[in-house]
Amino acid sequence: MLHSTLALSLLLIAVSSNLAMAIKKEKRAPQTLSRGRWGDEITWVQTYEEGLYQAKKSNKPLMVIHHLEDCQYCQALKKAFAENEEIQEMAQNNFVMLNLMHETTDKNLSPDGQYVPRIMFVDPSLTVRADITGRYSNRLYTYEPQDIPFLIENMKKALRLIQTEL
Repeated sequence: MLHSTLALSLLLIAVSSNLAMAIKKEKRAPQTLSRGRWGDEITWVQTYEEGLYQAKKSNKPLMVIHHLEDCQYCQALKKAFAENEEIQEMAQNNFVMLNLMHETTDKNLSPDGQYVPRIMFVDPSLTVRADITGRYSNRLYTYEPQDIPFLIENMKKALRLIQTEL
């Protein structure tokens, strides 16, 4: 009886040890604030309030991306955004980045409505730059995948405004 109990105990220890090692070895994708791969190398802030604080502290513009997970237009823009090296580099180095799947309490971030995708810029003085618009007159702050060059120009404009206005 003692022999079988000891053998059973050793077997359980060996099985649990192997299981623990297998769990440790399992590779898991890191959870990021990229929310679906807008750019995993980008440092994302968690909240609008944190974004405002970081923008002021770092003297960098805040780029706010409103999107929804089940929106086909958002998914298409996300893919183009993530694949563009120039956008990724600027986002990593020159902007405070926030992507939201809900609206903020700041109504200045939805001057022409609450649609997605919508990208807006806030300068380090905490002014929402409603003057940096996309190319559509019915949705001023939306971008489509083919608008990536226009978005890049608007990102550069947001950076220039800091140098000339602040």
